[in-house]
Amino acid sequence: MTIGLALTVQGAVCAMSAPASKRALAPLAAPKIGLVPFAHSPFPYRGQLPDKNLPFLDATEGDRAGHSSPRGGIYWEDKTYSDRRSLLYIPQGFDPRRPALIVVFFHGNEATLTRDVRHRQQVPRQLAESGLNAALVAPQFAVNALDSSAGRFWEPGTFARFLDEATEHLTDLYGDERSRGAFANAPVVIAAYSGGYNPAAFVLHSGGVGERLRGVLLFDALFGEMDKFADWLTRRPPAFFVSAYGKTARDENSELQRILSERGVAFQTHLPAALSRGSVTFIAAHDEVTHNDFMTDAWVKNPLKSVLRRINGFARTGDR
Repeated sequence: MTIGLALTVQGAVCAMSAPASKRALAPLAAPKIGLVPFAHSPFPYRGQLPDKNLPFLDATEGDRAGHSSPRGGIYWEDKTYSDRRSLLYIPQGFDPRRPALIVVFFHGNEATLTRDVRHRQQVPRQLAESGLNAALVAPQFAVNALDSSAGRFWEPGTFARFLDEATEHLTDLYGDERSRGAFANAPVVIAAYSGGYNPAAFVLHSGGVGERLRGVLLFDALFGEMDKFADWLTRRPPAFFVSAYGKTARDENSELQRILSERGVAFQTHLPAALSRGSVTFIAAHDEVTHNDFMTDAWVKNPLKSVLRRINGFARTGDR
C-alpha cells in the first residue's frame, strides 16, 4: 500500500459539502498525515541529564548551545534539538465509533520523521496494513544524530501531557470534533526502534501514562536502562511486552531474560497468535538481519505490521 499524501504543517483539512456536525460519523474515506509542532515535545530541553548533576546543554560557541553526545560529539541545539514536530497519521478506514488505539513510535539514531520514519522504516504503511483501528504519533527526538536522549520525556509526567496534546492534534487532523473521544480514551502502544529504548524506558519509569499503556514493542532496541524495563515487568503491568532483536542487541536481551527468570517473571520466545495483556515475549532474529533494516526486514518482512496484527479487539473493520 502506498501512502501518497503531502505532509502539511498543521494537518490536513478536507473540503466539506456539509458541516461535520450534520453528517454521520463514518470510516475515514482517505488517509491523513501531517507534521505538527507540539508544545510538550521532547525537545528543546534545557534541563539536567538524568541521575547526574550536569546540564544537558554543556557546550557553547558564541550564542549557540550544544550537547556533548558520547558517540556523536557536540550537537548544537538550533540544528539538532529544536524540532518540536511529531508525525501524525490516521489510516483510511479509521472509524472513531470503534475501539481505537494510539501507536506512539520512537525512532532511533540518525533519523528524521519524513526521510526515515515515513519512507525508510515505512511505519505509517505498516500500521495501515496491520488492519488496526489506530492512529500513529511519532515525535522527533535528536535530528539526524547519534544520540538517544529522551529530552523532556525524561521529566515525570511529560509523556502524559504529550498524549493529552496528541488528542487535540489528532482530532484536528481527523477533521471532526466528534472524533475527540476516540483519541482521548484510546489505549497506547509504544513501539521503539534502536535508540528509542531511552525514551521508552523513561516513559515506563515516570511517564505518567498508567494503565492506559496497552503494550510496549522493542525492535532491536534494548541497549540500556535495563533496570527500568526489568522493574516495570516485575510489577506485572496489565500490558504486553515484545522485544525482537538481532545480533546487535542479543546480549542485552539475554541479560533481561536472566533477570526476569530470577524474579519469577515468565516469558516466551515465540510470537503468539494474539498478544495478551501481561504477556512477555522475546523474538530472536537471524544473524544475517542488519540493524539498520530491522524495521522492514527482521525475523519477517514488515515486523511492525506483523506484531500489530496480533493485538485483538481493535480491528478497523468487522471482518479482520
